[in-house]
Amino acid sequence: MDSFSDVFDRVKQLCREEMSEVAYDLWIGELEMVSLDGTAARLLCSSQFRRDIVNEKYNALLSRCFEEIMGFPVQVEIFSREAPPAAAAPAPAQPEFQPEKEYSFETFVVGSGNSLAHAAAWAVANNPAKSYNPLFLHGGSGLGKTHLIYAICGRIRQTHPEYRLLYVKGEEFANELILAIRNGTTAEFKEKYRQADLLAVDDIQFIAGKESTQEEFFHTFNSLYECGKQIILTSDRPPKEIKTLEDRLRTRFEWGLLVDIQPPDFETRMAIISRKADSLGLALPEDVAAFIAGKLKDNIRQLEGVVKRLDAHNRLNGAPITMMLAENAIQDIMTEQTPLPVTVDRIIDEVARTYGVTADEIRGQRRSNQISAARQTAMYVVREITGMTQLDIGREFGGRDHSTVVYALQQTAKTLQSDPRKKEMIEDIIKNIRNLNA
Repeated sequence: MDSFSDVFDRVKQLCREEMSEVAYDLWIGELEMVSLDGTAARLLCSSQFRRDIVNEKYNALLSRCFEEIMGFPVQVEIFSREAPPAAAAPAPAQPEFQPEKEYSFETFVVGSGNSLAHAAAWAVANNPAKSYNPLFLHGGSGLGKTHLIYAICGRIRQTHPEYRLLYVKGEEFANELILAIRNGTTAEFKEKYRQADLLAVDDIQFIAGKESTQEEFFHTFNSLYECGKQIILTSDRPPKEIKTLEDRLRTRFEWGLLVDIQPPDFETRMAIISRKADSLGLALPEDVAAFIAGKLKDNIRQLEGVVKRLDAHNRLNGAPITMMLAENAIQDIMTEQTPLPVTVDRIIDEVARTYGVTADEIRGQRRSNQISAARQTAMYVVREITGMTQLDIGREFGGRDHSTVVYALQQTAKTLQSDPRKKEMIEDIIKNIRNLNA
């Protein structure tokens, strides 16, 4: 039998095949195997919040994948680093966030498009809360924003092992707050975030339009800032372009340093490819590297993904790396990363978070002003993004009739003409949904 880490790698691969890339990266990719004892598998994730989500949504999938690999039923137990299992190794003093060693300053390739971001991140890492606070990094997906967060935290972990480091995605922060309000644990929620020595929020744009979330983040920001704690934020766009971000938050985000990260130029892309190949021990012909760099221009993850593909092919088949092989690898990467169709569930979830209600309430029969407004907005966004017929939309929203959907669409369209804020909110919702799917 393989080692339990090998078994878990195969389990994760099966999960990946049945999930969207976004969902896999967010919930399954970070899981770690603690033990595989008989018919019980013990897994570890980074937070109690993540543990609850994985248990609720993906425990059955994990169990089924384990059974397929092992050949017998396996009970999956999931723990968080905030409350580690007894069998796990003792956790470090501040285990909330453990940056991956792969994403360090040493592995970050500096070019013209990211040199300022790199310099600012290095300054923050060596002098937290003194150089640039907050540090706000913005740019497209796959350009290295998260890499720099990990690099900063990794450096601070070395120089200040006593620091409490917290990393969270904007969407996750909003979800966690909703659960805290629902479960009456807002005090614990506030304590968790306001005791951090460094708080990093990835994709902060996801809190836009969500009044309760913005209110809580405003107070969290103030508490940390006044106590001299470091705040790092990333977004796909600068604060001024996040339309439904409250002015008081936008102002605070601009207190520190705003840095735009641009796509890498050709020379930087060549350096990224070369470094990745070297780290894998892959002898990559220069003409093949140049071909890859010329084809993939806007996403570092894609560059590295192609190199990983070529390395796997070389190791498994022992075949030389050719131009045709590189072209096939590029095509595979592009196919895999083609966005999946946006689902109605995803749209309803995002609208629910924005309005501070639940997806079940939007689909249900309650007619409070807040729920009705959320329901009408969700119907409108579903129509805008998916182009579904009014009849099909009605079915998705608890079997509502055609006239109800028509009324919702008409009312929302009328409101958008007279209410600029509502228009901006819906535009942000649509951007966030598409960003999640990228």
